[in-house]
Amino acid sequence: MESGDPVIERVRAEPVERLHEQLRESLQVLVTSEDWRQALAVAARFHDYSFANTRLIWSAAAVRGFAPDRVAGYRTWQKLGRQVRRGEKGLPILAPVTRKVEAPDGEEERRVVGFRAVHVFDISQTDGEPLAEVRAAVLDGDLPVHWATVAELITSAGFSLEVADVDGGKLSSTLDIQYRRPEDEPINGSAYVSLLDAGATVSASALDSRLGWLFGVRKAQARRFFSTQELKGNYQPDYVDLQGLLAYRLAPGHEVEVMGIWADHTFRLDPRGRKTFFGVVSTDPNQPSALQSVWISYDDRSSEQDGYTTGLLGLRLKSRLSARLRAEHDVSYFKTEETERFTLIGSTVIYDVDPGSDPDSEQGKFPRGNALQEEFADNFVGVDTWTGRGRYLLTSQRHAAEAGWYVRQLTFEDRLRESSAVQGRGPDGDIVRLVANSLQDSTSFDEHQAGFYLQDALDLLPERDRFILTAGVRTDYFSFNDEWTVSPRLSARYGASDRLSLTGAWGLYYQPPTYRELRGAPQPGTSILGALNRDLHAQRSMQFVAGAELFLPKSRLYLRGEAYWKELTHLISYTLENVRVEYSGENDAEGRVYGVDMQVRGEFVPGLESWVNYSFMVAREEFLPSFRTENNAGLIPRPTDQRHTFSLFIQDYIPTDPTWKLHMRALFGSGLPYTPPIPGDRVGSIVIQLPGDRFSARYPEYRRIDFGVTKHITLTEKAQKNPLRLELTAELLNVFDMINTVAYSWIPDARGVWQRVPTRLTPRTFNVRLRATF
Repeated sequence: MESGDPVIERVRAEPVERLHEQLRESLQVLVTSEDWRQALAVAARFHDYSFANTRLIWSAAAVRGFAPDRVAGYRTWQKLGRQVRRGEKGLPILAPVTRKVEAPDGEEERRVVGFRAVHVFDISQTDGEPLAEVRAAVLDGDLPVHWATVAELITSAGFSLEVADVDGGKLSSTLDIQYRRPEDEPINGSAYVSLLDAGATVSASALDSRLGWLFGVRKAQARRFFSTQELKGNYQPDYVDLQGLLAYRLAPGHEVEVMGIWADHTFRLDPRGRKTFFGVVSTDPNQPSALQSVWISYDDRSSEQDGYTTGLLGLRLKSRLSARLRAEHDVSYFKTEETERFTLIGSTVIYDVDPGSDPDSEQGKFPRGNALQEEFADNFVGVDTWTGRGRYLLTSQRHAAEAGWYVRQLTFEDRLRESSAVQGRGPDGDIVRLVANSLQDSTSFDEHQAGFYLQDALDLLPERDRFILTAGVRTDYFSFNDEWTVSPRLSARYGASDRLSLTGAWGLYYQPPTYRELRGAPQPGTSILGALNRDLHAQRSMQFVAGAELFLPKSRLYLRGEAYWKELTHLISYTLENVRVEYSGENDAEGRVYGVDMQVRGEFVPGLESWVNYSFMVAREEFLPSFRTENNAGLIPRPTDQRHTFSLFIQDYIPTDPTWKLHMRALFGSGLPYTPPIPGDRVGSIVIQLPGDRFSARYPEYRRIDFGVTKHITLTEKAQKNPLRLELTAELLNVFDMINTVAYSWIPDARGVWQRVPTRLTPRTFNVRLRATF
C-alpha cells in the first residue's frame, strides 16, 4: 500500500489505533477473570458482529456502568421503530474500509484495506416499541470423564466450547458450552465427510424467532487409521455423537433452554498378530548390531471391546431482573458409563534378528525364548449425576459482582473383574503358570456435593480499565470424606502502557478426588468398598502466576509470556500402565510444579492466523515418610514432567490463486517419564517383574510434522443469502514417518529376563475431508 493513499491515511487514524488497543486490553481481561463467560454470552447476543467488535461493545458499555443487551446502528434502530435518545453517546466499533482492486484473473473485486471507527447504540439508549431480547444459550455441567473426546465431538459438529469455572473463579473445571442462538434465519448449516468420519450441523429459528434450535451429528469409523498399527487384526471403531439445543423466549428478558448431548463410542478389536522390531543396527564392523524382534500370535478366542456412553440433559432459565442484575437457574443430569472387556491369549516369541534379513520371513531370526500370556477383563464404571445450580450477576460503574451455589447428587456403580497370567517352562521342562493378578468384585453407593462462591471485580484507578482487581472466595463440601474446603483467590491486570499489559494471580485450588482416586488400585483378595479411602483429602495447590502481553501494531503480532509456581500438598500419586492410569488411593505425596509458557501469535501472512508456542515445565513430587520406599525416595519426576514442548502452525496462500490455502503443523515434546521394571524372584523359567525406581527413565522425544492444502469453492451466486460453499482439505499426517513411542510392553525371553518392546503411535497417514456450508 502507498502511504499517500487518502483511504489508507484514514484507516491509520488515531481513533482506530485507540480501538485496537482497547480491544487488546479488553481481551486481556477475558483470560484473567470471570468476564470470559460474559463476553461469550454477549458474542452470542450480537450475532451480527464479529467477536472483536462484540468485545469492544461490552467493554465500552461496562465503562459506562451498564450491560449491553441488543446493539444496532442509528438508522437500523429507526427502521425498527425506535429512536436513539438525544445526548446518548455511541459505542465505538471497527468497520471495514474496502476498495476495488484488480484480481489475479484481471477482473475487479472489492477487498478490505483497513478499518475505521463507527458507533452503535444499545437498546437501553433508545426509546420506542419493545423488542424481544436476544441472548446466549449457555449450559454447564460436570466435566465428563472423557473430556478430550467430548470436546472433539462438540467442536467437530460446528459448536464452540470453553473450560471455565461456572461456580466462580476457575476453581475447578466444568463444561461450559456456548451455542449460537439462531435468530430470524431459515434453515442453514454445514456437512462434511472424510476418510475417517462424517458429520453435519443444522440450525434455524421459528415462531417469529421466539424459538431457536440447533442440531449436530457425527459418525466416525476410523478403521483405515488403525490398520496402520503394528498390532494387526480386525479393527471396528464406531463413534456416534449427537447434540442439540432448543431455546424459547417466554417474554422479554426471560428465556428457557433445553440442551442435550449423547455420545456412544465403542472400540472393537479381534487381534491376530503383532511384529515389532527394536534395538540397534550398527554400521561399524567392530560393533555388532543388537536388533531384536517380538512376534505375538493370538488365538481365535482373543477379542477386545472398550467404550463409553455419555449423556447430558440440562434445563436452564435465565432472567434479566433489571439493567444491572441477572439471574440463572438450571438443573442437569449427566450420565457416563465406561466398559472394558477383553480376552487376550497370545504366544510370544523373541528373536535376535539379522539386519539384512526379510522382516516378514523367519529366516535370519534366531529365537531367544517364548511365553504364553493371558489377560482377561470385564470391568464397568458408571456415574449418575444430578446438579442444581444458581448464579447471580450485579454490575455497576466500578464493580462486577457475582455469587452462586450448587448442589449435586452422585450415584457410583463399579464392577471389577480382571486377571492376567504368564506361562512358560521350568528347568525340568514342566509348564509353569504364574498368575500376576486376579480381582473379582462389584459395588454401588451414593454421595453428594455442595458449594457456593462470591466474587467481585473492581476498577481501582481513575483511568477506566487501567487496573482491575478481582477477588473471590468459594467453599465446597463432599460427603464421601465429610470435607469442607475454602478457596480464596486474587488476580489483577495492569495496563503498563498502550501496548503492554501485566497480569498476576494468587490462589488456593482444591481438586476433590475423582472416583478412581477414591478407589485406588484394589489388591487381589480385597473388595472395592474395602479399597475406598474415606479419609482421602482433596488435593491442594497454592498457585502464583505472573504474565505479560505485548502488542506490535505494525506487524499485528501478540507476544505473550507467563510464569507460574505451584506448591502441591495432599497429592494422590498415580502410575501409568500402558495407557491405563492407576491411582494409589492415598494422600501420599507433596510436590511442586513450575514453568513458563510463551507464544507469538498473529498474521504472519495477511488474513491468516499462525502461531508459535513454547513451554517449559518441571513437575516434581516427594513421598511422605510413611509411604517412602527405596524406589521412590527423594524429589522425583511426576508423570506429567515433560519439560519441553513446542508447536508451530503456519498458514499461507498460493500466490496465483487465493482460493488455495496451505498449512504446516510441527510438534515436539520431551519424553515423559516411566518406571522401568527390575527382576524379582524366579519361578521356573520366569523371573517375576517388579517396579524399579519410580519414573527414573524416559520415553523418546515426540516429533511430528503435518502438511495440508485446502481449496475453497463457491457454488452459488454471492447475492444469495446463504451461498453454498465447499471446502476440500487434504492432509498428510506425520509426513516424515517419524517413530513415536507411547508405551513399553515387557516380555520374558528364554532366560526369564523381561525385554522392553515399544508400543508406537501412528505412522504416516493420509486424510481427505470435504466440507459444505449452506
